[in-house]
Amino acid sequence: MTPHILTRSLDRAATSFILIVAGVGVLIPLSNLLMPQGSIFQVPTYLVALWGKYLCYAILALSIDLIWGYCGILSLGHGAFFALGGYAMGMYLMRQIGSRGVYGNPVLPDFMVFLNWDKLPWYWYGFDKFAFAALMVLLVPGLLAFCFGWLAFRSRVTGVYLSIITQAMTYALLLGFFRNDFGFGGNNGLTDFKDILGFNVQADGTRCALFFLSCLALMIAFLICRAVVTSKLGKVLIAVRDAESRTRFLGYRVESYKLFVFTLSACMAGVAGALYVPQVGIINPSEFAPGNSIEAVIWVAVGGRGTLVGAALGAVVVNYAKTFFTSGPLAPYWLFMLGALFILVTLLLPKGIVGTFNAWWEPWRTGRSTGLAADEESAAREDGIGAANAAE
Repeated sequence: MTPHILTRSLDRAATSFILIVAGVGVLIPLSNLLMPQGSIFQVPTYLVALWGKYLCYAILALSIDLIWGYCGILSLGHGAFFALGGYAMGMYLMRQIGSRGVYGNPVLPDFMVFLNWDKLPWYWYGFDKFAFAALMVLLVPGLLAFCFGWLAFRSRVTGVYLSIITQAMTYALLLGFFRNDFGFGGNNGLTDFKDILGFNVQADGTRCALFFLSCLALMIAFLICRAVVTSKLGKVLIAVRDAESRTRFLGYRVESYKLFVFTLSACMAGVAGALYVPQVGIINPSEFAPGNSIEAVIWVAVGGRGTLVGAALGAVVVNYAKTFFTSGPLAPYWLFMLGALFILVTLLLPKGIVGTFNAWWEPWRTGRSTGLAADEESAAREDGIGAANAAE
């Protein structure tokens, strides 16, 4: 029987990753909901939301690793797709407030009433329906990535030039969303959410459900990435990364491969942003800041470029460190620490945490297997000689 395309590519490490994420997705919500307050086994609700945010960052890191680690496309603007997915979900959440807003308008969000808008902009239509908002979470980032990639890759923009224009793209969106007349809340963004699918977004049960959905989305994103990179498509992507001109010379339409994986990566980033917004309770133009996209690239580098598991691990580790250090006296120095971390990883662990571990583990396992095989062969030879002597 042929394994399913999403599971046939799993090795031991990938299977372990899926099982760990699944276990976390079940145990943490159960601990929060079933254990009594004050118990050492009870996970507080704020930690559920915090770790849910880390999971969203892990999905974003996976999307970057897919294009950078396996196709050589270094995007310094992937935070734009993350933010667009977040705004799509934020628009749905704002439409669910209805007359419970500060100004009590059943149709217009509070910031539109404050700015004396008399009607809802046309691009807000449909966001009162969750299905439409979910479609926009995928469609808007994917369409932007497709148009941007089609222009960039057909022009054969690569390397540092591509990185610069991706950063320019997210900065242009940052400036646009800062404007009050853009229709997205200006500098304040979208906040004060009440419900999602009829459930109180602040309730413990809703928080746990969002955490579980974040784990589920991370597993699905990981399976999709594994299916891509272990297929024939993945081999072509690696060839494009290592020798693009030679791959093109062999007859492959390099631009089409790059466009496909870039669009897929943007859709994944949009889903991460959509799950992020209801858990943090706000989305504003600061999510478009180029620094956020650069920081996401650092997560991938720290965890291990081209490993997938390492990208997700790097996102969780670096953001946990950020939470830890920015809540104490070292808060003003966090950016310096982050830069130092990136430099140290580049110099001492160029393959990242997981990549370095794999580089150490594989020769040791291969040598051990070779040694065991040699011992078995020697033992078999000795048994054969012993049997021959006994026969004589």
